[in-house]
Amino acid sequence: MTISRRDVLIGGAGLAAGATMSMPSIAQANIEKGATLRVLRPTKFVDPDQAIFDENTAAFTKATGVNVRVDYASWEDLRPQTAVTANTGAGPDVVVGWADDPHIFSDKLVDLTPIAEDLGKKYGGWYPIAEKYGKKDKTDTWISIPMGGSGGPAVYRETWVKEAGFDKFPTDHAGFLDLCRKLKANGHPAGFALGNAVGDGNAFCNWLVWSHGGYMVDENNKVAINSKETIEALKYAKALYETFIPGTLSWLDVANNKALTAGEIGLTQNGVSLYFSIKNSKDEKIAAIGKDLNHAPMPVGPVGRPTETALVINAMVFKHTKFPNAAKEYLRFMMEKEQYDKWLTGCYGYWTQPLKGYAQSKVWEADPKILVYRDTWERALWSGYKGAITEAAGTVNAEYVMVQMVASVCAGQSTPEQAAAEAERRAKRYYRT
Repeated sequence: MTISRRDVLIGGAGLAAGATMSMPSIAQANIEKGATLRVLRPTKFVDPDQAIFDENTAAFTKATGVNVRVDYASWEDLRPQTAVTANTGAGPDVVVGWADDPHIFSDKLVDLTPIAEDLGKKYGGWYPIAEKYGKKDKTDTWISIPMGGSGGPAVYRETWVKEAGFDKFPTDHAGFLDLCRKLKANGHPAGFALGNAVGDGNAFCNWLVWSHGGYMVDENNKVAINSKETIEALKYAKALYETFIPGTLSWLDVANNKALTAGEIGLTQNGVSLYFSIKNSKDEKIAAIGKDLNHAPMPVGPVGRPTETALVINAMVFKHTKFPNAAKEYLRFMMEKEQYDKWLTGCYGYWTQPLKGYAQSKVWEADPKILVYRDTWERALWSGYKGAITEAAGTVNAEYVMVQMVASVCAGQSTPEQAAAEAERRAKRYYRT
């Protein structure tokens, strides 16, 4: 089944009952006279993302008279730029940052509770993980508005998986390792990012450790990464790495996209953007690969539940803004149905919905191969699992402690025991335990 941007935009009208068709009301009386805004967010990963975001922003300006400038930062640069904004008290009014960034800078952010609560009431409530990302730890105060999450299921070539002897994608660790070994033997190896990749490196390494029952900290935020479960995960990682295409230790977020598009690998983990970029390619050879692609949840380990993560974008308003009301109304406007579903469907479901009502969007009926992404927020765990999303959790994630632990074992630089101990040492610097 083919899909076009026009198809999904037309289909996006069907949403949960209770969402109105009229232009959402804007509390213009609250917006400061002469307000202007600067917004910083990550650069596009699918072409319509930036175009529709800009269109929605222009609609806000038309409705309110508030001029808004949107700047786009590379994925690797977004976090450092967010830190500069927070530490200098200057720069963008609104930053659509990475998942845990608001928790790193929570004392410098505007309270967004009324907006978040209103949106939740109107659109079926927030998914629990979205609430965890949006609220300051152990409070009901919203310090950010989660705008979307890119899921990370397995992306694979169906014919090559069948040639390896699998009628269905494996659902456990043993089957997954067996598949990867056979794919390599057939000349179609797997490839998963082990470099400091914001999305793919964290997604793979967190899944790997969590699915074995390991975690960075426990429910009381006590560092617990140096465990027998982590050791087993790292042993499995070493065995799995031996089946990968060479070079994954330096892969950043675009590397596996390029490798799958070139036909160099038969299995990876990625957002829905990879599927659509291949499927809609003007190069017939690349487009043919799209017909052979499919998706599946990453295997479930002994913990007995999915342990994927999501690359979350989380919007925050900094206290240094001169126009906090305008900034808040901008975020409300961007999350309202008329704008949000246009963005969700236009991006082919790349930034999946944090509000439950948008699960009824027609985008999820447009192509059965992408349905696995609809439930991203239901399957996902959070960075810092099993503990709270705090400044410490955010910093440990930003420092790639989990990723570098796994990579050091795969590279042969450390034993599993040494790597787990080093991760424990590094994590304790931030958790102060």
